[in-house]
Amino acid sequence: MGKIVVCDHPLIQHKLTHIRDQRTNVQDFRALVDEVATLMAYEITRDIKLEPIQVTTPVTTTTGYVISGRMIGLVPILRAGLGMVDGILKLLPAAKLGHIGLARDPETLQPVIYYIKLPTDVTDREIIVIDPMLATGGSANEAIRLLKEKGCSLIRLMCLIAAPEGIAAVADKHPDIDIYVAAIDEKLNEHGYIVPGLGDAGDRLYGTD
Repeated sequence: MGKIVVCDHPLIQHKLTHIRDQRTNVQDFRALVDEVATLMAYEITRDIKLEPIQVTTPVTTTTGYVISGRMIGLVPILRAGLGMVDGILKLLPAAKLGHIGLARDPETLQPVIYYIKLPTDVTDREIIVIDPMLATGGSANEAIRLLKEKGCSLIRLMCLIAAPEGIAAVADKHPDIDIYVAAIDEKLNEHGYIVPGLGDAGDRLYGTD
């Protein structure tokens, strides 16, 4: 079974409070999302594999450790997922980047695919799917399904805020997936938005309505 990890570091929670605040302007919102993504990247890479190597310091020779195993691939769900990418790349500059475009049908709340572009070696990488909001779980489930269809076997999901309904939906469809979030909120409202949430992440990132 996949695990649910709440990244509750005090710095993350402090910044998340300002992200939620409706008074936070576009510039500050982007910067805060970027910073939280960087902090969350520490947690999501905590169990990354290492291998020992010998290194010579100015004083002596010692054993150090470097990252080994599969490289990382980042796959943001367009468009809001893009707001978290740069923050993660600060820690994982060698990660390759794919994109999955999904729009939510306002009537059915189901995801509609409009774009997908993945690295040629995507199946050789450990994939982190990125979306600030895990609401109904529809977009995350569809993105994960598409990646599995392409042959990806190691996938994690990274979100700022999740609703219990979204977590349950992903766990039901993809019980092998680990989910990393900064907060689990109360519920979804009748329009499928997370409560208390932060509004529409894409609109707040890009200044649209």
